[in-house]
Amino acid sequence: MSNRLDKEQNMFSLPGWFYRFISIAIFVLIAVFFILAVEYSGKSTIEKQQESLEKAIARDIVQCYAIEGQYPPTLEYMEEHYGLTYDKDTFFVDYQPIAANLYPDYTVILR
Repeated sequence: MSNRLDKEQNMFSLPGWFYRFISIAIFVLIAVFFILAVEYSGKSTIEKQQESLEKAIARDIVQCYAIEGQYPPTLEYMEEHYGLTYDKDTFFVDYQPIAANLYPDYTVILR
């Protein structure tokens, strides 16, 4: 003789494939979230490096003008005399001196 409540419990139970599907879906969501978090932190780091490079170039330009009385003629000049270093594979720096007594134009571009 079977109990009436046993039939009701079986009626509301979910099949095994449903639990497997939910487990896989949760795993995929966690993996996607982790990948996006790593990618976002990498972009943030590159943006901070670019901002730091722009500030370093501006500081070296002003320092050169204060010491020598003229702005640096080239980017290589700042690298040799003022210790400017940066990752040339990651950033492209376009340095355009206008005149010895005018602030040069420079642009830092992510490659």
